[in-house]
Amino acid sequence: MNEAERWNHILSLDEGLLKGGGILSEWCSFIVRESDSAFVHGAKLASILTAVSGIETYLRSEYVKKERSTLFELINDAPIADDLRSDLHILRKYRNKWVHVNDPWDDQGLIDTPEEAERELEEMALFAARALRRTIYENQWV
Repeated sequence: MNEAERWNHILSLDEGLLKGGGILSEWCSFIVRESDSAFVHGAKLASILTAVSGIETYLRSEYVKKERSTLFELINDAPIADDLRSDLHILRKYRNKWVHVNDPWDDQGLIDTPEEAERELEEMALFAARALRRTIYENQWV
């Protein structure tokens, strides 16, 4: 996808998922814009990481029960659809793979076949962009 196609993808997500209106904290709005910018400019990993950050910020602003809830707890405790919950856990686990690298010297796969990592990141960036929108638009007023 080129930049125009990526912007069109974001716009189509907005048009397809936003049916009414919603209110986001300024923190959440800022993070969503950063995620969108990273996605559009092809910074796949950055778009995934910021999408998860936006999701966490949204869940924390809407459904926080205790001050230091983990993302896992936020996802499980939020009154959201089960399919969205499942997708958020998939995204959380994928993010963890990149944020919490257990053995940074176990990098032969990245060296030998970087195109596989790029393909996977592209797929997950698309998945993350959709999951972010599904999350921030899950509690709309119509």
